[in-house]
Amino acid sequence: MERGQPYVGAFLLKDEEEDSDIIVNLDRVHRVGVFAQITSIFPTNTSGKPDALEDGITAVLYPHRRIVIDELITPVKKEGENAPVPEPLSQAEMGASSHDQASAQDKEPSLVKSTDDLQVREKTPEQAGSSEDLPSHTPPYQTAFLHRYEVSVVNVTNLEMEPYDRKPNQYIRAIMSELISVFKDIANLNPLFRDQIANFSISQGAGNVFEEPEKLADFAAAVSSSEVDELQGVLESMNVEERLQKALLVLKKELVNAQLQSKISKDVENKIQKRQREYYLMEQLKGIKRELGIESDGKDKLIEKFKEKAAKLNMPEAVHKVFDEELAKLQSLEQAASEFNVTRGYLEWITSIPWGVHSRDNYAIKRAAEVLDQDHFGLKDVKNRILEFLAVGKLRGTVEGKIICLVGPPGVGKTSIGKSISKALGREFYRFSVGGLSDVAEIKGHRRTYVGAMPGKAIQALKKVGTENPLILIDEVDKLARGYNGDPSSALLEMLDPEQNASFMDHYLDVPVDLSRVLFVCTANTLSTIPQPLLDRMEVIEVSSYTAEEKRHIARGYLAPQAKESSGLKDAQVTLPDESIDFLIKRYARESGVRSLRKLLEKVYRKVTYEIVKEHGEEVFPEPKPSEHTDTDKKNAITTEPREPMKIPPSVSLVITEDKLREYLGPPLYHKDRLYTQTMPAGVALGLGYLGNGSGSLMPIETTLMPGKGHLQLTGKLGDVIKESATIASSWAKTHAFELGMTKEQDTSLLDHRDVHLHMPEGAIGKDGPSAGVAFAVSLISLLLNRPLPTTLAMTGEISLRGMVLPVGGLKEKLLAAHRAGVTTLILPAQNRPSVEADVPKTVLDVLHVHYVTNVWAALDIAFGSGPWSEQARVWNANESPEAASQ
Repeated sequence: MERGQPYVGAFLLKDEEEDSDIIVNLDRVHRVGVFAQITSIFPTNTSGKPDALEDGITAVLYPHRRIVIDELITPVKKEGENAPVPEPLSQAEMGASSHDQASAQDKEPSLVKSTDDLQVREKTPEQAGSSEDLPSHTPPYQTAFLHRYEVSVVNVTNLEMEPYDRKPNQYIRAIMSELISVFKDIANLNPLFRDQIANFSISQGAGNVFEEPEKLADFAAAVSSSEVDELQGVLESMNVEERLQKALLVLKKELVNAQLQSKISKDVENKIQKRQREYYLMEQLKGIKRELGIESDGKDKLIEKFKEKAAKLNMPEAVHKVFDEELAKLQSLEQAASEFNVTRGYLEWITSIPWGVHSRDNYAIKRAAEVLDQDHFGLKDVKNRILEFLAVGKLRGTVEGKIICLVGPPGVGKTSIGKSISKALGREFYRFSVGGLSDVAEIKGHRRTYVGAMPGKAIQALKKVGTENPLILIDEVDKLARGYNGDPSSALLEMLDPEQNASFMDHYLDVPVDLSRVLFVCTANTLSTIPQPLLDRMEVIEVSSYTAEEKRHIARGYLAPQAKESSGLKDAQVTLPDESIDFLIKRYARESGVRSLRKLLEKVYRKVTYEIVKEHGEEVFPEPKPSEHTDTDKKNAITTEPREPMKIPPSVSLVITEDKLREYLGPPLYHKDRLYTQTMPAGVALGLGYLGNGSGSLMPIETTLMPGKGHLQLTGKLGDVIKESATIASSWAKTHAFELGMTKEQDTSLLDHRDVHLHMPEGAIGKDGPSAGVAFAVSLISLLLNRPLPTTLAMTGEISLRGMVLPVGGLKEKLLAAHRAGVTTLILPAQNRPSVEADVPKTVLDVLHVHYVTNVWAALDIAFGSGPWSEQARVWNANESPEAASQ
């Protein structure tokens, strides 16, 4: 600008993200650009300092014509801070520059039409050397000084339009007419376009726009905001028809954008006007009611309350639409109408659900382990499964899609485990039981047409906890009933299925509710009664029974202190030794859980409290005696002050011994574990059973012979399955009587003239299941061979008709019962070995001699020692497959 040469070449970079002031490679720029004049410059630094231009400038360019790059001239690079500083122009240079500028102005008043005087080529070293010999008056190139700056210098060629007929061309005139029509459409939509078109018309003067189609095309491209490549295409077009077509395409896109922008603007404006109109009319209506003295009976306040509650919630669009419809319906109803209360109740429920509100999950494994250990003793496998479950949730960021089912006997802490999981996760907890539930409406809600209709349990849970992601415990899921009102287990499928519960439909609300964030935990005592489709959606975690040692720890650390405090003996010197706890567990509380143990402890401490109060109560804390004035006593008895508790004297001390337990609880419920303690007669074997309360028990089996016709008589309140096991054992013994040495000849029939009577004691208790098959066979063979069994041997396992021993369940409880009864040797199915080693405590297995068998021959070899069956046992064991042997 100081030299009076305000002209530059402007070219677009191919990569819009590139930030470079120097052209290093011609492949990075578009070759076709414009020769432009700098009309004004502005410093980017607004501080006003003299060196503000060095920080950068903003230049306004006026393009004159199209040019194309022929050659890039590499600029001289600066070397460090000692780069040469441009010298001021000499008088000759100034004169030459002024002369050239004047010449350019003579040719064109305000523009130069040639860049020949700006072209400069890079000199070779020979040329540079020879230039020193030239006379000093030789005029330098006007761009020579640019070699001392980091400025790109190029050789360019002017581009001229391809010649075309200036006479009227129908095709060109049609395109130009379409361009002008599009201009008018955009101008009607966008006021900025209207101003630009007005300026363009003024610049054209009185000329006809159809006489310069190239200018119209350039103007169309200039005012549009299309892609760079499309605008460059217009710039590079030297054919007037092609340029007009490309300009029309660019302008058409601009029209579409303007129409879309106008539509969005109108839609927003209409919504705002509609809300403002509704607000204005409602305010007018309120004012009219106030002036007329019409009371609203609280309906307006009720509607405002619903609106305020809905504004705080993040309702889905479908739910919000239903809410608006019901709210409008409520506004039009009279308060005396029956439908008013129905609609009001519905709005109360729909605004009480925590739409979009959820608590933050805590997946801290260490904290979860501490919570589980604090609330529960033992249950190591269950705790590990829960911690694994939480670890997966920590990596995924969610535990959605998981339904846990805790299965175990009563009283082992399934419900409290669910509470501990919610506590560890930091979620709200809600529990409801479905035991005996036969009405689907309890789960999915009632239709609004019924009087007193309510939503189902899931919606009630969300309302109570106030979050979308609580932990809901569904208790006793194995005791679901089925009535004439439908199948509740099928209704649970939709609620528990991760593929469906994201849009759970409650009959009352009749809008989709997202239950996918809820963590469902179910509890059951057995899996056999749970429908298979429902069971497939659950992840089963088995909660096994407690050992006697675990019960002792739980009683000493949890149950006894709670019972003592609840009985008012927190500070009293009342001691319950471990020996008394063991006696209590062994003789009074053999169930698998600790619920009965807790009741017994509470009963014991209540008895102790009664004794202390009976002996010392009147001396320490005497009660006032009633007077003759009964009415006055009643008035004085009314008070708001709490009663002071009695303080037990420090001298009172009591140790709860075994004799005290007998005194408080009565005779022991369980006298002895084994019916035969010293010796057993032939025909008696000890089986292992699983009781209905979740505990194991020794079950003696007695057999005897009597005259008859070979029949088998069964007594002891036996079920169908256990009767079949006895029949199979009898058939197997008769089939192999010769190999067992019970008949002298192979064809001789056994028991033709004798009947076998098989009995299981405790006949009042029902017994069923296949696990007594081995014990039946051994007992029968012991009778027929007259060989008694040791009293410390017990066995369990199902048998087949061919003598195979099959696996059974409840091994942990059975082995704990055997250990408690003093049994030292056990015969178990080989296929149960993995579960025994995994579930039974090591302290119990260390004192038991466990033999795993796959056939009855091997069981006889262990029970009776060597005999006719030993060879058969070796043959069977040798013929077993490696897979069976490994099991």
